[in-house]
Amino acid sequence: MRTDSSPGTLPAREHLPAAPAGTPVLDVVIPVYNEEKDLQPCVRRLHEHLERTFPYAFRITIADNASTDTTPQVAGRLAAEIPEVATFRLEQKGRGRALRAVWSASDAPVLAYMDVDLSTDLNALLPLVAPLISGHSDLAIGSRLARSSRVVRGPKREFISRVYNLILRGSLQARFSDAQCGFKAIRRDVAQVLLPLVEDTGWFFDTEMLVLAERAGLRIHEVPVDWVDDPDSTVHIVKTATDDLKGVWRVGRALATGSLALDRLARPFGDDPRDRDLVDVPKGLARQLVGFCVVGGLSTLFYLLLYSGFRTVTGSQTANALALLVSAIANTAANRRLTFGVRGRGGAVRHQAQGLVVFGIGLALTSGSLAALNAATSEPAHSTELAVLIAANLAATVLRFLLFRAWVFPDRREDDPARAASSSYDTTPFRAGDVADSWRDSTVQLLPVRPHDTDARNSR
Repeated sequence: MRTDSSPGTLPAREHLPAAPAGTPVLDVVIPVYNEEKDLQPCVRRLHEHLERTFPYAFRITIADNASTDTTPQVAGRLAAEIPEVATFRLEQKGRGRALRAVWSASDAPVLAYMDVDLSTDLNALLPLVAPLISGHSDLAIGSRLARSSRVVRGPKREFISRVYNLILRGSLQARFSDAQCGFKAIRRDVAQVLLPLVEDTGWFFDTEMLVLAERAGLRIHEVPVDWVDDPDSTVHIVKTATDDLKGVWRVGRALATGSLALDRLARPFGDDPRDRDLVDVPKGLARQLVGFCVVGGLSTLFYLLLYSGFRTVTGSQTANALALLVSAIANTAANRRLTFGVRGRGGAVRHQAQGLVVFGIGLALTSGSLAALNAATSEPAHSTELAVLIAANLAATVLRFLLFRAWVFPDRREDDPARAASSSYDTTPFRAGDVADSWRDSTVQLLPVRPHDTDARNSR
């Protein structure tokens, strides 16, 4: 996963301001490879639909992925005939590579793409981009798996699509419903920050972008679509599925090991109500309490099982100490990752050492409780011992949370100048070509789009 790109600070979401005449609000990219037959009817149909229904200026960009037939000539003729059409030629294949190059170079504030076969009904295009124009959402995707979607396709593709999305939910905890539908849109300011972190250049590009966006706290809008399968599709299902599974493994491993610096992406847009300062309510307290309680409950069960096992071969004090030691190490590791969101291996040893100090306090409380019980009765029942230990652990739990929050895993983002500096984003605005320059092949040429205001047919 790429982690060497520093995202820039983005403004709060807001409705796109009025643009000068001729400046496109929407740039629809159509990635193609050897589509000489379908390209012209697709572009003309899309152009007619946008002229008739879209209330803003637009552009259609044909992204040619190293076609070897007459697709480049067809694209050139369309660009010459229709002012709102541009062409973009790459000498390397890869849908993700084409989308990254065109989106990075585009000056339109809303960027979209769709497959050349137009399997998705175009009536969903305006609902797709409207939340991005209004500032409500950061990305938008068409979903063939929504309840109200109307889809016509064979059982094989239906099965593969649903299984793939189940894999994403189970392995990457994805909450979006349809990663592969070729009908998506993104705000340009979001794309400039997100695209440099997406590694895939092929079909997995969509999934990786959505997973990173979701993990970063961005808002993904889903639109139910009407979709009819193209029986002449040139997509190789087996190879695509294999590449997608490899991508799932790569992204999942990066997320699990903490090698992907998602903290640089976390809610960079400044308008999340959870970021607002509330009087007498520490940030993240409610979420941390829930996580700590869940981890604490599981740790208590784990501790009791260990104690019961150790108690069969040793005395109560030794069994308690061993069970508490093992469960304390597991508890610290779980709270470190799940409750306080500390990722990576940095500081893990120190956190465990501090956790052992907290363990010592818990040991003193529980051991003292057992000593008091043994002083009160010489042979207490096993159920009585467990009850006393549960009560002692509940008392120690409150103190453990306070120590974890204030000492072991404190929030140093505001107190640590070095960390604050490293997490501060450069506020210098991006220019459309800056990101593209690092990705664009030397053979790529973007044909200029004729301004809309010089076209007599278009009053935009």
